[in-house]
Amino acid sequence: MNKERLYDAFGELIYALAMADGLIQPKEIQALDRILEGHAWASQIKWSFNYEANKALDLKQVYKKALDTFTQHGPDEEYIYLIEILQKVAKASDGIDAAEQEMIELFQKDLKESFIIEMEKRNLV
Repeated sequence: MNKERLYDAFGELIYALAMADGLIQPKEIQALDRILEGHAWASQIKWSFNYEANKALDLKQVYKKALDTFTQHGPDEEYIYLIEILQKVAKASDGIDAAEQEMIELFQKDLKESFIIEMEKRNLV
């Protein structure tokens, strides 16, 4: 899997998080812009975020599509950066609310489980 698709999935997941409380807040977009400043793939991540925001797709579908991409891509150090982005975007608008915290925790759990399942399929565990 190529890096472009990985960073598309970053944008998808960040969009799903920003919409977890029902509305993308201007402070969340500003925080995302600040966080991505200087990142080599910032424009790809932001493009994907904007694409999802303009389509207004079902959040569960967007989340699943992103998770599927991460599973196919496999482990990557960039997921640490992604978790930081999610936390900072969630904090940007009056702190992390329950829906955002739930999504961050669910993502971490789902990602770990998906890697374990993939490893078991390949007899690596």
